[in-house]
Amino acid sequence: MNNYFIILASGQSKRFNSSKLKQYIIYKNKPLFEHSIEKALGSKLFKKIILVVNNKKQINKKFPENVIILKGGKERSDSTLIGLNYIKKFKPSNVLIHDAARPNFSIKLLKNLVRSLSKNKAVIPIINTNDSIKYRVKKKLFNLKRENSFSTQTPQAFKFNNLYSLALKQKAKIQDEATLFIENNFKIKFVKGENLNSKITYLEDIKINKTFVGIGFDIHRLVKGKKLYLAGLKIPFHSGLKGHSDGDVIIHSIIDALLGAMRKKDIGTLFPDNKKKFKNIRSPKMLNTVIEMINKNEFYINNLDINLICEQPKVSKYRDKIIKSLSKLLNIDTSLINLKGKTVEKLGLIGKEKAIACEVICSISQ
Repeated sequence: MNNYFIILASGQSKRFNSSKLKQYIIYKNKPLFEHSIEKALGSKLFKKIILVVNNKKQINKKFPENVIILKGGKERSDSTLIGLNYIKKFKPSNVLIHDAARPNFSIKLLKNLVRSLSKNKAVIPIINTNDSIKYRVKKKLFNLKRENSFSTQTPQAFKFNNLYSLALKQKAKIQDEATLFIENNFKIKFVKGENLNSKITYLEDIKINKTFVGIGFDIHRLVKGKKLYLAGLKIPFHSGLKGHSDGDVIIHSIIDALLGAMRKKDIGTLFPDNKKKFKNIRSPKMLNTVIEMINKNEFYINNLDINLICEQPKVSKYRDKIIKSLSKLLNIDTSLINLKGKTVEKLGLIGKEKAIACEVICSISQ
């Protein structure tokens, strides 16, 4: 194994439109560039991993000894050459060049690239385009055949000596290292890339599906002669839930979970029990207020997982009706709602059928 991995992370992120450079933005709970380091380390294919950055002071984490951090150059080609010059002393056989802005490649792709280098000087992953592509020559437009058009990705794999000799001679700006081989009529082996291995270019690319999780819990005593409401439904039972409102523990827990996911405090803040206007209010009406907040802040619900904790009534008997009612109240598909019935083995107030509790976990995206 005489393979080396160079990660380019010294760009100026001019199209990213953020005060923080793209490569240091937190993506999936870690700086963007770290994903590429972790994949390369996890593959166990490389003697050394070279991270080329514009500011070494931005790197706070301690990495294994085989991860080397270098100061990059003004252009991409400069940074590539800096990395190549560093690893030259180790007499590498193969080198892979990768953009830190592509964090979602797989180890399977790395292995395929290295394996393909045994019989090729350059191996480039590609994917076919789904778009209709036009090409302008002066004032004339041409339609390119979709089946003959494709996008190149990174990592790109090369025999070190071939890439190094071409990089030394390169003077003009290049978009990727494959350009050097194409412009010098070197043969390239194209392999199938990965649709998930897309490049993060704009701030919107990293903000898609920002997800938050919330948890809700509620418990109310049962009192005889009161109507029992669960998920907005009147459930036949000898007792109902005592509360300032109708005591619907399922809806109350959902409200708290949704408010928590939105970081909007809790149900007591929104509907204080010392206000007469909320006395005996129906819980679906309270839920409508929260749904309006969801919509106003451009969130959508991914799923709900509900534990209804009681000895009686049996959840299995009303599960489908409860899920259908919640689906209608929340305006989401029934497949996004899961309801589980839990008992407490006859322990405490719930076990003595003197109370019902509910807990909910929800996931929302913006």
